[in-house]
Amino acid sequence: MKGTNVAKFTVMMKDPDGPCDAIRDAAEESAKSVEGLSEGEREALSETRQESFKAFTNKWLQYGEYVTIEFDTEAGTATIKEVS
Repeated sequence: MKGTNVAKFTVMMKDPDGPCDAIRDAAEESAKSVEGLSEGEREALSETRQESFKAFTNKWLQYGEYVTIEFDTEAGTATIKEVS
């Protein structure tokens, strides 16, 4: 697309379940990697990590479901925009 008049554009996407499900799955996988925990301890660790992951992603996920991506056709990049 080089040489076009539009160098940058943004797209906002909404997915109410995708980020939440992905964060839950990541927290569960992370908790599974810790050896020697009982099932109850693993569930508690997973819940704690979910909250930590959600707090971290709030910088980019508005209301946990909106994400805005800026595409730059000149640089050939895509960047997730921080929530303003």
